[in-house]
Order: sequence, then C-alpha cells, then structure tokens
Amino acid sequence: MHVAITEHSGVTVINIKGDIDINNSPEMKKFFDQVVREKRDKVLINLELVDYVDSSGLATLVEIYKKLRVYGGKLKLAKLSLKVKGLFEITKLNKLFDIVETESELYNFS
Repeated sequence: MHVAITEHSGVTVINIKGDIDINNSPEMKKFFDQVVREKRDKVLINLELVDYVDSSGLATLVEIYKKLRVYGGKLKLAKLSLKVKGLFEITKLNKLFDIVETESELYNFS
C-alpha cells in the first residue's frame, strides 16, 4: 500500500494505492493519526487505486471517520471501484460515509 497526501482548495486529499487489509491497516492508521493531530477539517480519501478492502480496513476507515467527527472534521471517500463500492453497500457503510464520484462533488464540503 502506498499513501500520498496533497492539498486542493483547502481539502486534504489522501490518495491510497493498493489493498487496505489486515497487513497494512496499522500503517494507514498511523498516517491518519497525524491528520487528526493536525485537526485537518476537510479530508478526502481517494480510493480509485484500491482494489480490495477487508474488515480491518473497513474498521480503520470507520475509526478515522469517528476521530475526525470529534473536532468537527468531515470525511469523504472518492472514486471507489465497483468491487469496493459493493462492499460498502453490503455492509451498509455507504450510509455512514459521504461517497462521491464526480469532480464537482470532490471538493465541496458545505
């Protein structure tokens, strides 16, 4: 798994490449702990290059969501593959997360 962070229009954009599973969820958690410590209030996770997420990966994403909400931060997930999107639908996590697809939705955190 590879994680890269950029800024765009006041939004922290986190691009993830590779699987999010039990082997690398702890690494991802450490990375996001830094984002939370910095109290970044608008976070977009681009999952376009993620083909697989297991239960530990889902749990890590939920934990990140909860930590951001503590201080009023907002989280969006973007560009999920059909497989990953199906997983979010089956687990009903699509009801929890703001999942966006179009460019106009990506940076609109109103």
